[in-house]
Amino acid sequence: MFDISLRPLKDGLFDPFCKYIPTFIKPLHLTGLAFGCGLLCCYFVSLTHSNNTLSLLFWALNRFLDCLDGALARHRGTASDLGGFIDLLGDFIIYSFLPIAIAQASPPDTGSSLWMSVAVLEATFHVNNFVLFYVAAIAEKSSNAESTGKGKGKGKKEDLTSVTMRPALIEGMESGLMFTAMLAVPSAVQALSWTMAGLVAIGILQRTLWVVKALA
Repeated sequence: MFDISLRPLKDGLFDPFCKYIPTFIKPLHLTGLAFGCGLLCCYFVSLTHSNNTLSLLFWALNRFLDCLDGALARHRGTASDLGGFIDLLGDFIIYSFLPIAIAQASPPDTGSSLWMSVAVLEATFHVNNFVLFYVAAIAEKSSNAESTGKGKGKGKKEDLTSVTMRPALIEGMESGLMFTAMLAVPSAVQALSWTMAGLVAIGILQRTLWVVKALA
């Protein structure tokens, strides 16, 4: 919901770091490092909830590097579709693993209700990804039509990511905050999973209405 409005602030915060990064370190190196930190976060939180220091540390590193890789690519003028694809792929994998990893370390007496909440959350991710795929396809088709003079618009606007994502109630920033809350308070993962699933479902509805309007 706030990704677009916060983009100038994020770039302003991370751009100063870029000039201190050696030229042999490429944005994709940071993307890979961010992914590794995300996997380590999932690994450590899946072991125990009694000490979340390492999982929170690697989560913070994942979020920092995930912002820094794009800022570095834009700073050097080397932003590419391949970089955007690998960045989003890593994010989607970590976002899928994290709730499962947190639930894995929960006490056995939590029962099936915890896993049901995580399953529903994962299901909303799955449906949301399909809607995002379709939104991107429509936007690309519209952009191609405009570039050949068949469309009514003035060309494709610059997107925040390598593919077009329509704004919705829960986006990157909100997802990051929800996952941070799950890591900080693992005992609340069931309530947070239901809450996040509801928010993602609202976002699916928002984007679905846009698709229907675009195709009507």
